[in-house]
This record gives sequence, C-alpha cells and structure tokens, in this order.
Amino acid sequence: MSATAKKSAPLPDDIRARKGGEPLVSLTAYTTPMAQLMDAHCDFVLVGDSVGMVLHGLPSTLGVTMEMMILHGQAVSRGLSQSMMVIDMPFGSYEESPEQAFRNAARLMRETGAAAVKLEGGVEMAPTIAFLVKRGVPVMAHIGLTPQSINTLGGYKVQGRGAAGEALMADARAVTDAGAFCVVLEKVPEVLANAITQDVDIPTIGIGASADCDGQILVVDDMLGLFTAFKAKFVKRFANLGEGAEAGIAAYAAEVRARSFPASEHVFGDTAPETK
Repeated sequence: MSATAKKSAPLPDDIRARKGGEPLVSLTAYTTPMAQLMDAHCDFVLVGDSVGMVLHGLPSTLGVTMEMMILHGQAVSRGLSQSMMVIDMPFGSYEESPEQAFRNAARLMRETGAAAVKLEGGVEMAPTIAFLVKRGVPVMAHIGLTPQSINTLGGYKVQGRGAAGEALMADARAVTDAGAFCVVLEKVPEVLANAITQDVDIPTIGIGASADCDGQILVVDDMLGLFTAFKAKFVKRFANLGEGAEAGIAAYAAEVRARSFPASEHVFGDTAPETK
C-alpha cells in the first residue's frame, strides 16, 4: 500500500479477528463533519442513541426514534470511507420479539448503509442476537450499564460488583454464543472486565471498564468537551472545544454589538469583483 493509499473499511469479521491484537479504536458520531474527522483514526464508528442527549437535549436515550437514528446514520455514512459504521437500535425497536428486531435492523442497515447494529442486553437478548445473525445481520452486543434500562437499573450505576459479576459473566458468554462479533462493556469493575475479556473469544470494547479490553469507545462530544451537561468518571477530556467555542461566540457577540463586525474586508463594494 502506498503512503497516500487509503485503507478500506473493515467488516464485522475483521473486527472479530482483532481479538487479543492491537486495540480497537472507536468513537460515536452523529454528523458528517465529525465522521470525516475520525474516519482515518477509528476502526469502527458508532452512530449511538446517545445522540438524543448530546444533540437533541433529551434527558435519556429512551426518546430516540428509528427516524432519528436513520437520519443521523445517513449523515455519518457520508463522512466515512475507511471506518466501519455500526448503528444503535433504539429503545422499543427490538425488545418485543426477534421478528420485530429483524425488521428494524434490516431497515436501519438498508437505509443507512451500516455494516452492523448494536443492541443492549445479555442472556435475555441472546435468542434475538442469534435470530439476527442467522439472517445476515451482524450484531454488536452491549452489556453492563445499558442506558436504555436505566429505569430498571436504578440510574447510571456501576454494574457487576460482587455477586452480580456472575450474572454479567453469563451475559458475556450468552451474547458470544449467540454470535455477536464483539461486546461493549459499559461501567463495570476493572477486574470483572479483565475476566470477561479473558473468558470470551470475541473482542470486548470498554467504556468505563479496563485498558485491557480489546478496544475502547467514548462519546465524541464527551471526550472533546462539547457535551458538558455532566461528566462521567470514565471520560477523559482530550480537548476542551466547548470552552473555545463559547469564547468565540462571546467575541462574535461583542463585535456585532460594537458594530466592528462585519468589517470592510467582510463586505462587498459596488465595482470590485466578488470573491468568496
């Protein structure tokens, strides 16, 4: 491959084959420009239902619809050429039955071009995962803290502490046996995340889990300091773009009120040729 050649986007089987190898890199994306920025750096990009909170101001992910996911999935797909796109199945789109899950997963993939879907749940969702995989739908599983279940989990709490670790291990084994090509571990104790990573033969993707997972994912607006409504312990701010953006907006407002913007270089004369 030449120095200027672009890599092709991996497929779910390529992600699965990375078990125990170089760590997998992932972020969420909801727009074309953000997808373009991360395309060369991520192995896969997740169109997450976190879009409801990050971009739409919803209090949780529960209000996210299929139409919202499709709209943002189409936007992200326009910005990717090297990274695989995975899309979240929103709350209520897959829990009723495997048949419901297949209809909605097929629609998401067909209308967005996503290579795979992600759904939340362990043992209880394993039959649905198996149903989808047998019908050509690659599935990324998600266990531990599952945000769509916060009302039954009692909020955004760490999952799998103490005796509850056995149930989470059972979840990991169930989704692996059902055919998921990888599994997200969210907000689980480090020791348990390491044990699961060693136990299952598919990659584990950590978010508030362990550096020894097979990969990591973060919400991009969290790690760039754009979403500041709250900050989870597991989020590292790699930039503080929100602060810079607010400063820029304040400077703009001040210049408008002072009538110093637009200046002469930003307006057009009657005779000079127009420039962009």
